[in-house]
Amino acid sequence: MVEKESTGSREGTEQVVVVGAGLSGLATALGVALRGGRAIVLEASDLVGGASAYSGGQVWSGANHVAERNGIEDSLGLTEQYIRSIAHDSPELLDEAAMKRWIEVSPEAMKYWEEVGAIEWAMIPGLADYHNEAEGALPEGRYLTNAVIDGSVLGQWREKLRYSPYFPVGQTYDEMLGKGRRASYVEDDAPSRHGHVGLPAFGLADGSHSKSQPEDGDPLTFGTGVVASFLARVLSEPSIDIRLEHRVVELVTDSSGAVVGVRAEASDGPVQFDGPVVLATSTYDWDPELVREMLGLDPEDFGSVAPETLRGDGIRLARAVGGDITKIPPTAVPILPGWRSQVGTGYGYGPEYAMPHSMIVDRTGNRYCNDSYWVDIVSKTLNPDDRHLPFFLVWDDQHRQKYGLAATPPGGEYPEGWVASAPSLQELGEKLGIDGDQLGRTAERFSENARRGEDPDFGRGTVTYVNKFAGDPSSKPSPVLGEIAQGPFHGLRLKFVGTGIGSSGVRIDGDGRALDGQGIPIAGLYTVGSAAGLSTTGTGYNSGIALGRGLTLAYLVANELSGGADEVGTGLRAAAR
Repeated sequence: MVEKESTGSREGTEQVVVVGAGLSGLATALGVALRGGRAIVLEASDLVGGASAYSGGQVWSGANHVAERNGIEDSLGLTEQYIRSIAHDSPELLDEAAMKRWIEVSPEAMKYWEEVGAIEWAMIPGLADYHNEAEGALPEGRYLTNAVIDGSVLGQWREKLRYSPYFPVGQTYDEMLGKGRRASYVEDDAPSRHGHVGLPAFGLADGSHSKSQPEDGDPLTFGTGVVASFLARVLSEPSIDIRLEHRVVELVTDSSGAVVGVRAEASDGPVQFDGPVVLATSTYDWDPELVREMLGLDPEDFGSVAPETLRGDGIRLARAVGGDITKIPPTAVPILPGWRSQVGTGYGYGPEYAMPHSMIVDRTGNRYCNDSYWVDIVSKTLNPDDRHLPFFLVWDDQHRQKYGLAATPPGGEYPEGWVASAPSLQELGEKLGIDGDQLGRTAERFSENARRGEDPDFGRGTVTYVNKFAGDPSSKPSPVLGEIAQGPFHGLRLKFVGTGIGSSGVRIDGDGRALDGQGIPIAGLYTVGSAAGLSTTGTGYNSGIALGRGLTLAYLVANELSGGADEVGTGLRAAAR
């Protein structure tokens, strides 16, 4: 028997059912509550934050007010120019109306969230747009993140906050970028004042990673901090109810096909909640069937560092009531080169593949892409006309001594059987199943150019964002280039790892309404965050767009569910050009 809950709302308004307690879900619930409504948030796991809390906490927004108060000039026109430029490969996948709606409303949404106390924004300094060569790109100003927040403001919910094992939570972007991302982990192998150890626990994507509050302060930054900021504000609203360990398994519809509620599985049995539904379930990383459908990858070539609760629930729920799916080509999906974890069954990733004294090759022993830049790695490796799977990371002992890899610190020894090592590149090739002779020739040419800080073959070192975010700032003449010449040599077979941004997802319009196969909105059903397909930017992507668009959609959907949709964006239209 299904227990039915239908909590009344103030002044007779409907309760909104939000499925997923990641950043976009929390923001949607907050927006509803601040406009006089009630929201219940149903989260499948026992922790709050989803993939957003594991992320770098970058929120990309063009022409935002934070850049303006930092003296940076930007405009909606430049922002649109940039998005069009990076989406040029498949313009037919770009939803013109949705793109313009997002670009126009995003600055308004970012300002709103700050004004209502959901977050205090900080601009990430000196971080350029991905595609620095594209028209409309800026050298800084479009990446926002949270000003440091102390975890104590969350009270007992602090123990329910997902804590990122992939970023040095507690440090600021200023601190991390100054030292280099990898160095920020390994400068100290003892617990720091921030309550984390120097080395990241790569591969702990088991849906259970939380962090106890240290005795001497609990500064939260990166994705953990952004989520914590919104969660703190959510907890101050009595009209928001968060239910953990409530996995939604079915959408309830009426005789007209409108969505009127959900059925969920809870620890004490099935339960039904009535009201319009907002899917905020993120993506499909941990569902092998959907990974194969959306990315064309089998488990031997794919893993995920996102929480294991990202099982494509939003896609399946929407499909069951006639929802359509937006599919973005695998070559444009932001997945990253990663590896099997050193412990357990999880996966890991980090900047090491982009750091000096390393390169990526295929089975022939040849490089084939800018192997410091995931955009080019994904595009070239998964090119349907010239695939390069399997692919391998190869590095020399200078890399081991300077940087280590995953949980292995600089100068440390890799766990037995985790990587292949050999005194020569030819022998390493034999161990990995690579043409060793060609591998040696490839490394020789790569090294000759790297000593000059150049890569005339594939342009490694030409992407400003990568140099800043992933490179070694102490390496000269390039933060991402160094010879591969000192044995022993090391290598491993790479996997692509998802981070909770699948790009393909529920088809929506510019206001977050879920659409059917004819492009008609499904009454009572909305989708926000990475559960929604990225037709807003088509095949273009830039770090931070997932969170930035998610917060914009949350703002739009909350407005519509509160009867204020016509008011959104009116303040910015005059400045659109």
